[in-house]
Amino acid sequence: MNRIYLDNAATTPIDRAVIDAMLPLMETNFGNPSSIHGHGREVRSAIERARKTIAGLLNASPAEITFTSGGTEADNMAIVRSIEKFEITHAITSKLEHHAVLHTLEYLAGKGKIKLSFVALDEKGHIDLTNLEELLRDNPKTLVSLMHGNNEIGNLLNMDKVGQLCEDYGAIFHSDTVQTMGHYRHDLQQLKVDFLVGAAHKFHGPKGVGFLYINSKNKIQPLIHGGSQERNMRGGTENVYGIVGMAKALEIAYSGMDDHRKHIEGLKDRMITKLRQNIEGILFNGDSDNLEKSLYTVLNVSFPPSDEGDMFLFNLDINKISASGGSACTSGTDIGSHVLSALNVSPERPSVRFSFSKYNTVEEIDFVVEKLSELVVA
Repeated sequence: MNRIYLDNAATTPIDRAVIDAMLPLMETNFGNPSSIHGHGREVRSAIERARKTIAGLLNASPAEITFTSGGTEADNMAIVRSIEKFEITHAITSKLEHHAVLHTLEYLAGKGKIKLSFVALDEKGHIDLTNLEELLRDNPKTLVSLMHGNNEIGNLLNMDKVGQLCEDYGAIFHSDTVQTMGHYRHDLQQLKVDFLVGAAHKFHGPKGVGFLYINSKNKIQPLIHGGSQERNMRGGTENVYGIVGMAKALEIAYSGMDDHRKHIEGLKDRMITKLRQNIEGILFNGDSDNLEKSLYTVLNVSFPPSDEGDMFLFNLDINKISASGGSACTSGTDIGSHVLSALNVSPERPSVRFSFSKYNTVEEIDFVVEKLSELVVA
C-alpha cells in the first residue's frame, strides 16, 4: 500500500481543480493588482471575484473579508487590533486554544495591556458556559477568544450560545475557525461573532493564504502597514494565486460538503469501532470519539502505556503512516501538547491525532488499525 496520510488537521493535499484555477495567475495574468494598467486591472478583478465568492459562501459582505497570510496572522490581527480599538481591558480564552491565540493573549497580558482569564473546562475539555457567563458578568470591556473546533482533540464549541452571551454582556467575540472552515457552514448573518478566520490549506487549498472576517459594525486598524492594499487593511502585494486558489477551494468544499462529511464520518466511526475491537485499553482524548460533539475530521487516540511510547509516531512513519502527536505546530520538538496537558492526559500513554479528508479510504483505515494493533502488542 502507498504511504497513508492521516494528518489533515495539519494541512490537506491541494485539490487538482484548485491548482488549475491558480495556474493562469502564475503563467499569464502576472500583473501587480495595484497597477492601473490592463495587466494590473485584470488581476485586481480576480482578487475581487475571489473575495465576493468567499463572502457569498459565508453570507457576508465582500467588504468584511480581508485576505491574510493565514490563520495565525488573522488571529493576531483580530486580537491585537480589537483590544486597541475597543479599549479592551480583559480577555477570556481557554488553555486549549491554538498558540496563535494563546501566545498572543499571554504576550499582551505580560505587557500589562489586559487581564487574562481562562474559562473552566469539564473533564472532556468542553467550555463551562456557566463559568464563562460569570467571567463576563464580572469583567466589562472583555474580548472572548474561543476556537470553534479544537485542532488536537476535535471538541466543538457551541458558537451560537457563546455569541449570545457575548452580545448579552457587550463583549467582543473572536473565534479561530481554521479547523471548521470548509467543513461546516458558517452563516454570518445569523452567527453573533465579531471576527473569525480561515486558512486555505486546511480545506484543500494552498498554503500561505487565509482571511479574516471583520463584522461590518467593527472598524479596526491594520496590523501590517506599508500600502493601501486590501482596502487599506493590510499593506503588501497580495498573494494573488493563493487568494484565487483559496476561493476555489472553499467553493469546492461547500459544493461537496454533505457528501464529504458523510464519507469522512464513516471513516472515523469505522476507526473508532475497530480500535475498540482490536486494542484492549484504548481511550480517546477529549470528546473526539463523540461524533456529535467533535470534528468529524479529527480522532485523538490514547494508547495503553508502553515503554516504547516515544517511538510510537516514528514506528507509524516506518509503516508509511503519517499522523501527529498533537498539534503540528509543536511536532519535531520535545514540548508536549499543551492541550493534553491541560486535560491531565497521562504522559505514559502515547497519544496520536489521526485526521481525515475526502481522499482517505476504508482500505487505508483498516490497514492503519491493523498496524496499530501490531505496534501495541509489540
